[in-house]
Amino acid sequence: MKKTVKYLCYVGLLIFGTILLSSFFAGDRGFKTVKFPYKKQGLTETQAAAHLLSRFTYGATPGEIDEVAKQGLENWFNQQLQASLPDDSLNNLLSQYDALKLSNAQVVTEYPKNAQVLRMAISAGIINKDSVKTDRKAYRDILQNYMQQNGMKPEQELFRQFINQKILRAAYSNNQLQEVMTSFWFNHFNVSITKNDCAQFIPAYERDVIRPNALGKFNDILLATAKSPAMLYYLDNFSSSASNDDVKSNKGIMRRRLMQNMNDQSADTGRRAALMNKLQKAKKVQGLNENYAREVMELHTLGVDGGYAQQDVTQAAKVLTGWTVYPMGQYGKTAKNIMDKAGDNRLESRGFVHDGDFLFNANRHDKSEKVVLGKHFGPDGGYQEGEQLLSMLAHNQATAKLITRKIAIRFVSDNPPQSLLDKMAKTFLDKDGDIKQVLVTMVSAPEFWSPAALREKTKSPFELAIGAVRTLNASIEQPYQLYSWINKMGEKVYFYQAPTGFPDKGQYWINTGSLLNRMNFGLALASGRIPGVKVDLVALNNHHEPESAQAALTTYSKLIMPGRKLDETIKRLSPLLTDPNLMQKVDEASSNKLYVKVGQPASMTMTSLDKAIADSKMNLKGKRSNNLMAMQNATGNNSMLGQVVGIIIGSPEYQRR
Repeated sequence: MKKTVKYLCYVGLLIFGTILLSSFFAGDRGFKTVKFPYKKQGLTETQAAAHLLSRFTYGATPGEIDEVAKQGLENWFNQQLQASLPDDSLNNLLSQYDALKLSNAQVVTEYPKNAQVLRMAISAGIINKDSVKTDRKAYRDILQNYMQQNGMKPEQELFRQFINQKILRAAYSNNQLQEVMTSFWFNHFNVSITKNDCAQFIPAYERDVIRPNALGKFNDILLATAKSPAMLYYLDNFSSSASNDDVKSNKGIMRRRLMQNMNDQSADTGRRAALMNKLQKAKKVQGLNENYAREVMELHTLGVDGGYAQQDVTQAAKVLTGWTVYPMGQYGKTAKNIMDKAGDNRLESRGFVHDGDFLFNANRHDKSEKVVLGKHFGPDGGYQEGEQLLSMLAHNQATAKLITRKIAIRFVSDNPPQSLLDKMAKTFLDKDGDIKQVLVTMVSAPEFWSPAALREKTKSPFELAIGAVRTLNASIEQPYQLYSWINKMGEKVYFYQAPTGFPDKGQYWINTGSLLNRMNFGLALASGRIPGVKVDLVALNNHHEPESAQAALTTYSKLIMPGRKLDETIKRLSPLLTDPNLMQKVDEASSNKLYVKVGQPASMTMTSLDKAIADSKMNLKGKRSNNLMAMQNATGNNSMLGQVVGIIIGSPEYQRR
């Protein structure tokens, strides 16, 4: 009897523990019980899995659609939201890039800008500044030798490693949603390598600011970007200070101190040098800079029609004065020594805030009363009023609409339905800007699974290249070679100059030149003509070689675009296989007759991609691409497979996601 009671108690405790754990995990993943309504939209589980992967990954790998269908779509999505799948293989590939682990301060020291190296060499007496203009090759050789002797490396090497990791993460990470969202937020909070001041800080910006917050709360990522050196330099807020009267007053105080120390023979030389350095910097201060305040309202939060006026921008800029970068590098050494000597506690007592690479300089902050969108700040609210401003913007209804609309455009369609936008904006406001919950609301809505949303988006060059690599199970040994092709197709990642980031609509990506480059890319990749990127097309088909080009077209179309009705697509691509004048057939492929949307008569409205192809009428006659000519002149079955697969990847149907 005692054994029975003991056994029942044990079972009871086990059941209770299971329920408790289930409750815990259900609370952590509050959406777990939500069922995706794809069946009500007429989709099979396989079709729904293909759609899910097309939106939240850079492309399905071979067999992944069936795996997701077997695992359960909700389970897969839940797993992706947690972003905690092991990435040992990827991390092993990334381990060769030592620059990726460096802090901003280390980057500034090890990868200095060319102008900084030149100044250091002149200061060290290694080179005469007058010789720079007379013999550029000689001085470049001297500078290169100087850098090597002092353990410095070219800045371009930093960017090459950074770009390589971007390619590898997108292609190989198991946490695909996190990578997709990292790209989304980087584009939203865009900074550019083209702006020299911020370029060095962009690798840490993506690593420490964007990626960790990509699936968090909007307020957190907004604040993190505002405090990062990359953004502070990109939109010039690092130099924004109080009104010119205050600046002049501070300059006067420093000048008097400097003169006193110059006259005091017993004064410490380092102290005099530090004051001189401060004075030189003060001379460069231009007072209030509104660039960041304007963009944080217009682009990052409220939107163009967000209900603010120019006066709000000016007042917001005053709130954010003093937000700058903690001194680092050779030319920040003096100021950093002063800061370090003072210590964070002493600085804090004076209203300063030091947080990593961020510094709130209380001496440069506007201490007047400010009013933004009716809310009063100050006087002398210090750093906290900047945080309050950003939080106010992050939780504004206009911000909810802007952010959720951009997310819907990225993941649903170029023109998402208002009914879906309303649901997502409500979740954004109700859940404190929790991006995970917004994504759950979106993917749980019938509008996400609507037939009108299927393959409505057009792949950007980056999505096309990475998707093709994943689809073909390619091996990447030289990631930068892929980047060169992505750049050639029109998307130079990390180099977009405007703070808007790349547009996220198909019409931006499709034109005559881009279509030709996309076809060329497909042929180059499939035929093994991209150095350092290996493809085994026979292995993709379980080592079975099709007997003919037509058979290969049918087989590989289904492998590359599973779950789609491909009869019409195969029919339209077939003429490109048999005619030796492939370029002419590519030209014909731009007509309405060949490339209307699958399942629609030619008279019906085409997608933006189809219309672009029809309108552009690629003028290729007499301008044969080297890649295409090589494919036509090649012999053998592998060349045949390369041509077939290349045509599929370059086809309009594959451009859709």
